[in-house]
Amino acid sequence: MRTSNMPGTSAVLLAAGAGTRLGLGPKAILPFRGLSLVEVIGSVLLDGGCNEVVVVLGAGAERVQASTNLDHFTTVVNPRWQSGMGGSLLCGVVATNPYNHLLVALVDQPGVTPEMVRSLREGHRPGRVTAAAYRDARGAFRRGHPLLIDVTLRAAACESVRGDAGARSFLSSNPGLIDLVDCTDQSTGDDVDTREKMHLLD
Repeated sequence: MRTSNMPGTSAVLLAAGAGTRLGLGPKAILPFRGLSLVEVIGSVLLDGGCNEVVVVLGAGAERVQASTNLDHFTTVVNPRWQSGMGGSLLCGVVATNPYNHLLVALVDQPGVTPEMVRSLREGHRPGRVTAAAYRDARGAFRRGHPLLIDVTLRAAACESVRGDAGARSFLSSNPGLIDLVDCTDQSTGDDVDTREKMHLLD
């Protein structure tokens, strides 16, 4: 049980991209489970125990806001979304509770479940990064999203952000800080980034 002096979890849901490769407009508004991707994934993060969800919009932000109900989340718009995921991540982080751990999720990853989010939170160790991992056909782990950054590492992770890399530089520089949680039984970890991946929304 969380006590008052223990950090909670703030989620940043990255939903600013234009979905250029998919060619269907912002992926945030793709239909999924009778709603939109951004609504469903945001709710999954709350159901998994996150204390708040900050949704970062960018491309087609007005269209996304007009066609979805984001009242349960904090919404921010990255006016420079074309500069890449890194800028959107920083935009979202600024709007979160600075005393919470930081969970980073992608709007185009429909396989995320509340159970995955709870596993990351429950398996998290102080001073470390906890990342979802998925086994490939050969049985090897592939690190993916969501990932949980300890409150003590937030500043360092954000300082490393460049362009479209998000927190990748920080993670690459500190492999010894990363714990992997096997989420293969929940999802493949795949993103809906091409027409061939649209079946993930079925």
